[in-house]
Amino acid sequence: MSGVDLDRPLAEARWLRAPESRALLAALEAEGREARFVGGCVRDTLLDPELDPQDLDLATPERPERLMERLPALGFHLVPTGLKHGTVTVILAGRHFEVTTLRRDVACFGRHAEVEFSDDFEEDAARRDFTINAMSCDREGRLFDYFGGRADLLAGRVRFVGEPRQRIREDYLRILRFFRFWARFGRPPADPAALEACAAEAAGLDRLSGERIRAELSRLLPAPGALPALKLVEATGVRARLVSVSFDLDRFARLVATAPEADWLLRLSALLRGRLDRTGLLAFAARLRLSNLERDRLLALATLELPDPLAGRGEQERLVYRLGFPLARDLLSIAAAERGVPAETLRARLAELARFVPPRFPLAGADLLARGVPQGPRLGRLLEAVRSWWEAEGFRPDRAACLARLDVLLAAEAGARAGPG
Repeated sequence: MSGVDLDRPLAEARWLRAPESRALLAALEAEGREARFVGGCVRDTLLDPELDPQDLDLATPERPERLMERLPALGFHLVPTGLKHGTVTVILAGRHFEVTTLRRDVACFGRHAEVEFSDDFEEDAARRDFTINAMSCDREGRLFDYFGGRADLLAGRVRFVGEPRQRIREDYLRILRFFRFWARFGRPPADPAALEACAAEAAGLDRLSGERIRAELSRLLPAPGALPALKLVEATGVRARLVSVSFDLDRFARLVATAPEADWLLRLSALLRGRLDRTGLLAFAARLRLSNLERDRLLALATLELPDPLAGRGEQERLVYRLGFPLARDLLSIAAAERGVPAETLRARLAELARFVPPRFPLAGADLLARGVPQGPRLGRLLEAVRSWWEAEGFRPDRAACLARLDVLLAAEAGARAGPG
């Protein structure tokens, strides 16, 4: 059989041998029709045989309506997650199995392809984006690799299945998926045909929803090879279809080196800080359909003044008190990257700050009202003045000391109003 690996490279995969996987395979194949695991579980386990993912994909020639009839009758819990596309999800022993009927393309209109169900695994594999994602394996762990995906995976090649521009025109998100998968699995040089196709079809990204772009960026930016992938995103003109300004790749590189645990939104802020003003950042956040929390965090990380990453502990504790630890940590990470602070130094500082529990400010507006200060801007200014003094004193003054400080400020105001006598 063309494309089959008789050496059974996945025979010992933990997820393939798991009782729940065997039970579902037995049910899917009970009427004599083969089912196979496909996609990420196959690809990733070829690189790391110890992997045991909880989310697994299977392909079957069985039609979805028949799956909906048979599997519940056998005791399986089904969720009709994508019946129109032939997909149901089976939840079993904590695992999620996404079971999809084999398909062939009849006509393609971007993402909205017209498909027919099929009985041919190779035909279904030919619909997939990259060779490394087009592999499948049967219950015995035999690998079915019709397009050279295993060799590409081991060589660090990310290639489209078939003609790259045609694959991209079927779904323009595949441009971003190419860079995302190359950032994870690729090694230089990137496939020239793929890069040429991404550059030629980059305008198609304008058709994509912000949610889909956000989902790809959130996976690309934390990937091990994000920096070289982003250089390719710039070189191919793809970045220009996402945002009007060039990325700050130098800052990104320093951030990754200094704070490798930085999440995707912190990495994105490093790319855009100093490149977009507040209006531009708001427009970009709206384009990506960021949540309000994500939008506000991006604005803060890209616009707030950076603290001194080597300042004394008291100053950094005041930063945590004002901003909260998560935002303070992220700003210190960017600042450390800007200043070339070693990763070990930053890590030690952040570990100390993480243990800091900001105290509660002893005063409230009611204390000023009780001393005859009316509601209004003056009350706010006085309260903030006492708070600033309390912070500068290392949060040590108690309530009595803060009230005494307030009385000093009130007396100074009264003296200023009275003027020279």
